[in-house]
Amino acid sequence: MLKAFCLAVAVVLGIAAIANGVFMLVSPEGWYFAVPGVTTTGLFNQHFVRDIGLIFLLLGCAFLIGTVRSDLRIVFWGVPSIWLAGHALFHFWEVAVGICSASVIPRDFPAVTLPAIIGIALTFWAIAQARGVVGETPAESALS
Repeated sequence: MLKAFCLAVAVVLGIAAIANGVFMLVSPEGWYFAVPGVTTTGLFNQHFVRDIGLIFLLLGCAFLIGTVRSDLRIVFWGVPSIWLAGHALFHFWEVAVGICSASVIPRDFPAVTLPAIIGIALTFWAIAQARGVVGETPAESALS
């Protein structure tokens, strides 16, 4: 049951990242004005938004590949989780140095910090599973 849950969460995280990346690539200005708080971070830069959109496509694909390739799961979930964690820490740094007010932390949490936490948790679960620390039922074993 835990394995099915973790794989489902990884799929949702992957699809969400891909959807965000596609939005950023197809309509960078639309994304810039649609996402709360983005307009307060600086002037619109189409190139920058599309660059980050490509990163989100890569992150999403990595999470999806990790769901079907258990032998590569740690790397395919770990690397995007490191990027997501760095992104979240950067948001906290902006608050710490006074670039943004503390009010942005709860606003950004669902789209910035939560995906990082989920990615890290999934990666730790994948590590535990690879080491045999987390067992699986016979039905789950067939999904590997």
